[in-house]
Amino acid sequence: MTLDDLKSRHAALLGARYSGTRSVSYDGKSVTYGSDAELAAAVSDIERRIAALEKPGRRVLRPYSVKDL
Repeated sequence: MTLDDLKSRHAALLGARYSGTRSVSYDGKSVTYGSDAELAAAVSDIERRIAALEKPGRRVLRPYSVKDL
């Protein structure tokens, strides 16, 4: 799933949550959540996936020293 797909689903989930509905439609599919907690969990999961894709890779720094003898 691409970053753009995740962002569009995130917008759809937030729109549904703020409007008070529990049904979300995107890409020709419809999902109905049982409670606001389930919808909040879906929003949280999408946000975690977006953050993982936007975060650059970690740099590993290894100290190196030379001692003259």
